[in-house]
Amino acid sequence: MKKIPLLIVFFLTIFFTGCEEVVDVDLDPAPPKLVIEAAINWKKGTTGNQQIIKLTTTTGFFENVVPTVSGATIFVKNSSNQQFDFVEVGKTGRYVCSNFTPVINETYILTVISNGNTYTATETLTAVAPIKKIEQNNEGGFTGDEIEVRTFYDDPADENNYYLYKYVYSNKITSNYYVDEDKFFQGNEFFSISDDEDLKAEDVIEVTHIGISKQYYNYMTILISIAGSSSGGPFQSPPATVKGNIINTTDKANYPLGYFSLSEIDSRKYTIE
Repeated sequence: MKKIPLLIVFFLTIFFTGCEEVVDVDLDPAPPKLVIEAAINWKKGTTGNQQIIKLTTTTGFFENVVPTVSGATIFVKNSSNQQFDFVEVGKTGRYVCSNFTPVINETYILTVISNGNTYTATETLTAVAPIKKIEQNNEGGFTGDEIEVRTFYDDPADENNYYLYKYVYSNKITSNYYVDEDKFFQGNEFFSISDDEDLKAEDVIEVTHIGISKQYYNYMTILISIAGSSSGGPFQSPPATVKGNIINTTDKANYPLGYFSLSEIDSRKYTIE
């Protein structure tokens, strides 16, 4: 994935007696920012022991390579002060933990030490309602002639819940993300819905429901509204800076991008009939 700083490119066009000349203006790129991809996801039915955190930096719009960040110290602690170390694999910027212990409603603290700066964030692991069924409707969409897929679950009663839905399509490169809250369907059966008007028989959809905190819901609402729901991923850079929950305790003005989240997830694959 490519992280893009906010760059504004001006094209100056000068007209001379019917001739047109384009002058490119050189602009100084913004200093690179650290990007921390720290989404701890615990899939139902698994131990959730293996987790990955990725470190990269932002780069120029026309650059094809995303710089990775090596040599960092990364660990997560729970409320009992148990520490889970994330160890880098080679020089890839991918830091792996193989003994993480996920516990619903447990509070975790992330610490990242890199290039003389210390970054921290605190978040709680949020549960998600299990997927109960998937239904296909061949008369969906505004025109009534599109294939539509709905993924149902029972929202827990007497508590406020927030969801992130992810749809991956075999016929598309990008994924579709959108968020939801149970304000209007609390304690009832509800569903997420596909957003691909080109679905056809034999296409495969992978649906993932992710339980998220209210703070992460607010963050993703802003991010998706700017970047668009089919942005390819929650860390695909939008045309503006969106601050997450990770703080640079060494230099608060030099904040990183990204978010520390902990979620229970449930996923299913469905083949269009």
